[in-house]
Amino acid sequence: MGKRLDVLNWEEYFMGLAHLSAKRSKDPNTSVGAAIVDDNNHVVSIGYNGFPKGCSDDEFPWEREGDVLDTKYAFVVHAELNAILNAKTNLEGCTIYVSLFPCNECAKAIIQSGIKKIVYESDKYNGVDTNIASKRMLRAAGIELKKLENTISLNIEKIENPEK
Repeated sequence: MGKRLDVLNWEEYFMGLAHLSAKRSKDPNTSVGAAIVDDNNHVVSIGYNGFPKGCSDDEFPWEREGDVLDTKYAFVVHAELNAILNAKTNLEGCTIYVSLFPCNECAKAIIQSGIKKIVYESDKYNGVDTNIASKRMLRAAGIELKKLENTISLNIEKIENPEK
């Protein structure tokens, strides 16, 4: 019997890790995950969208509409920024895998961190001003952008332990 051939390639694997990380997000509308990988295919950091450390997700809003202070937008840390902040090593030359194309604020952090490539899946805000600004900055900074097509779907369900 030969080896298994239906294995994930590196891009599928790391995007799968981004999706798994997104499962930690408590955002009821948009769960985003990110994985940062070095040139040796070592994962150096992961992140997901959520509130900053010490800010209870029971005390801050998850709403999408209303006054700014009544919505999540003033408070949520995006997956990309969380992954950058969680890193314990220099990110120069790394690749970030993210399930949703980075916003303009995350683009700034990606550029400043030294990440050189973004592999993304969804670009659902394509054409929106902040998306246009993001792409403009990333291209000006020489960041490689790669959209993954036909990615695998991870059907990850939480398994309850009946003994606990």
